[in-house]
Amino acid sequence: MNFGETQHLSDLRIVLMGNRNVGKSSTKNTILGREEIDFLTHQCVKRHGEVADRHITVIEAPGWWMDVHVGFSSELLKQQIVLSVSLCPPGPHAVLLIIRVNYKFKDIVRKAVQGYLDLLGERVWSHTIVLFTRGDSLSDKSIEQHIESEGQDLQWLLDKCGNRYHVLNNQNRSDHTQIKELLEKIEETVAQNNGCHFEIDRKILLQMKERTREQKNK
Repeated sequence: MNFGETQHLSDLRIVLMGNRNVGKSSTKNTILGREEIDFLTHQCVKRHGEVADRHITVIEAPGWWMDVHVGFSSELLKQQIVLSVSLCPPGPHAVLLIIRVNYKFKDIVRKAVQGYLDLLGERVWSHTIVLFTRGDSLSDKSIEQHIESEGQDLQWLLDKCGNRYHVLNNQNRSDHTQIKELLEKIEETVAQNNGCHFEIDRKILLQMKERTREQKNK
């Protein structure tokens, strides 16, 4: 496949990440077009569905506290973040980093986001799309106006993700266009990565598995 050539993928693998209370579970349900309640907040949740002529696998990683740096989080949470991208082999086509439109994206929040994604290695950023939830709270404002009003921290994040973003209104699940457009943006992201999915460096995965074993043996 030539660089930049978008191709319809019949099988799509997606990982959802973000801090707590940003709407990861709602987003998963909106993408898959159904209503399921998952209570395993400390572990990854894996779901499948058929959407817009595609087989979709969605992994929901557990969330972190919005303003808590990765260095202060539990070892279990860090393990789950790293393992999330290995639960849909050979790897996700995209990581959707979920940000709530109606939450102020401050410097401390940016540093937390950066710390958690950096657990996956530098390559993850080229496979990441910022997904804004609570699109209904934008009212008459465009997402571009919102981004501009938020300032440099949000702009830094979008630059890091190659200016890839999408807005989702989980309150309006009957609007299938927003999901169709999201899936197309994921396919564009794959095309920008020369048709490749994200694959975590085996060294990172092995280090995390070793630390998990050490903890169990304590």
